[in-house]
Amino acid sequence: MDSASLKDSGLLDKRQLVVLRRRALRAGVWFRSLPRIDRVLVDLTIRVAQSIRSVMLADSLLSVARKLEDLLESRICKFVRREGFVLACKASQAALKMGNLFAASWSSDCEFARFLAVMKFNSGGSLVT
Repeated sequence: MDSASLKDSGLLDKRQLVVLRRRALRAGVWFRSLPRIDRVLVDLTIRVAQSIRSVMLADSLLSVARKLEDLLESRICKFVRREGFVLACKASQAALKMGNLFAASWSSDCEFARFLAVMKFNSGGSLVT
């Protein structure tokens, strides 16, 4: 990833870092789960940099942002992503084998995956991450 694509991508913006930091603080994951070096990196970038031109800084900030997004994602969303889509793929393949041509789209249907994940959870599945 070169510096030109970083500036054009719009992924790293001071305003987005502020919003992400605020969400993490409100959720209680900023101090509890994020290492001090990552917190300092984000804080200093917010205070000092107007725009991010360094590729190394951008990579580090993207890594921290991914960590925060993962920490902020709810447990049920993680469960849907891990279990629901697996179950949706299995159901889709089984229905396709039985001749249901409309079942091809089931494996990528978010609502169907959520339904299957909730059904699994209610039947004794676990949300342990």
